[in-house]
Amino acid sequence: MPDTAPNTTTSSEGPSVAIARQAILDGERSVFGYELFDRSVSAELHTASSDAQLLFNLLSMADNEALMQKKTLFINCTHDSLAGGHLELVAPDHIVLEIPPLPIAQLDQIQTRLPTLQAMHARGFRLAFDYSVLTRSYETWLPLASFIKFDVSVLKPAAVSSFVKLAQSKSSAKLVAEKVETALQHTMLLELGVQLFQGYWFAKPVLINGQTIRPAQATILQLINLVRQQASTHEIEEVLKRDPTLSFNLLRFINSASFGLRTEVTSFKHAVMLLGLKKLFKWAALLLTTSQAGGVPPAVGSTAVVRGRLMELLAADTLPADESDNAFVVGIFSLLDTLLGLPMPAALASLSLPNTVTDALLYGTGPLAPYLALAQACESGDDEAFANTSLALGLSSNQVNWAHLQALAWAETLLD
Repeated sequence: MPDTAPNTTTSSEGPSVAIARQAILDGERSVFGYELFDRSVSAELHTASSDAQLLFNLLSMADNEALMQKKTLFINCTHDSLAGGHLELVAPDHIVLEIPPLPIAQLDQIQTRLPTLQAMHARGFRLAFDYSVLTRSYETWLPLASFIKFDVSVLKPAAVSSFVKLAQSKSSAKLVAEKVETALQHTMLLELGVQLFQGYWFAKPVLINGQTIRPAQATILQLINLVRQQASTHEIEEVLKRDPTLSFNLLRFINSASFGLRTEVTSFKHAVMLLGLKKLFKWAALLLTTSQAGGVPPAVGSTAVVRGRLMELLAADTLPADESDNAFVVGIFSLLDTLLGLPMPAALASLSLPNTVTDALLYGTGPLAPYLALAQACESGDDEAFANTSLALGLSSNQVNWAHLQALAWAETLLD
């Protein structure tokens, strides 16, 4: 896998696609898949051509085996794009086509559109519809639904319950609740039988009075500090001996295909000889983020890993090598308050970190802060933040797309 973005600027490439993603979580609060969409296209300009561009970016920039075979990808489609040849390029196994309802003026086309939907379904694509598919007008489309999506924010709790019961009585399709913003909403929906969830509630820190850092986390914090202080290999190995699982996971990360080493690392001392302590700093940070903290959704760690890798790739061409590594750590630690159940200042208090890292995390200042803002914008519908930060960093949509898709694929390889 390349470490820097290819030159993707050409005079004939047409309008740029700006890929955004939203995680879709399952009942265990792990990432089931991602909805990918082109944030540069408004609903009015969403065309078969823009769909084809988005899919081309996905196929050409992502590690298809890592991303498209391990996560379910929800792709927004127009009805015209369903007949386009670009869908012939992709295996349907892990792709869900999100089908929009027809405008009111085109409801007479419901039956004429049906054969195309049936053909996509027969090819193996799963189809997702919004709540409209439950109405009488769309009754011929309903048997094709694998997923039915609905917006929680526009429904009162009682109406949500009625809707879920109606959907369950009419279809065996999985329900996807969109815009889930609180843990209370998630719990209510889960109890009603909703299987999948889209929203940002899982990344919000739940601060607990009297919360203390767990022993396993404390060991990792000590490890990070020793690495930062350039302690002796013997001192660091003594810490690792206290927790054999920690040592195993560190070596597993270092030896994973994601890091591209040609020699298998067999001990921490061996890792130091091959890589040096500076490189091991970011992998020790990775250990803290991916440690299974009680009660924290697994999707939090997944999101932090994607942010870290995305920031590292974006910073690789514009910042010194050390700061590129620090960009990775900023992304990794950007959800540390959520992982530890502590306010961010308290979460960082026990860590020895470079000033550029703490400035970005605590104050939103310094050279790494814009990269964090851009990584966060890639997860949201905040088009203004995306445009402003990418412009300020001098990054094209193609550069960001490449790094974004590479980061998603890298996280799948690492966390598999």
